Amino acid sequence: MKEIFLCSYFAEVAALLPQSVPTSLCGKTVAFIPTASIHEDFNQYVEEGREALASLGLTIKELEITQCEQKEIETVLRNCDCIYVSGGNTFFLMQELRRTGTDRLIVEQVEKGKLYIGESAGAMVFAPNIEYATKMDNHLSMTPGFEDFTALGIVSFYPVVHFNSFPFEEATQNIIKEYSNLPLKPISNQQAILITGEDVAILGENE
Repeated sequence: MKEIFLCSYFAEVAALLPQSVPTSLCGKTVAFIPTASIHEDFNQYVEEGREALASLGLTIKELEITQCEQKEIETVLRNCDCIYVSGGNTFFLMQELRRTGTDRLIVEQVEKGKLYIGESAGAMVFAPNIEYATKMDNHLSMTPGFEDFTALGIVSFYPVVHFNSFPFEEATQNIIKEYSNLPLKPISNQQAILITGEDVAILGENE
């Protein structure tokens, strides 16, 4: 059964996670993938995410996939108890997930029921397609020639992260207007989307 926790800003909603999963997280190992953030000017949220995971009793296994051989990525993802993918540039993240084969491994592990925690870009790549994210990230700034917007497609909807949250108020409103034909799920920095099997719930309070 799938266990997926998608959010905009993990440090703000970390307290919701232990209430949402059936087993204790204390003592479990989490594969921590910060790759989306490695070229970002602002990445304080990555360290905040690490601290929030540690405060829940999780042991962090760093996995920056641009620096790892595929065999190491495979070993870590198959042996960890849960997977965490932090925010940053959605298109750079998608490019590197594909290039390293991490996309296939994440799908494999999530389908087997391994808990996945996705923050911001790490949430958006679970949609069927990430073209809608061009309203939030420049898809050519770190990935010149990026053309294939196909994403992991683990969920059938499209998370709109940072909805009405600074500094993405205008960008998220534009997504809602321009992609109204898609099954969008907007979440603020104080909310998360919990997928348990086929059930989908939005946790937390709106700003």
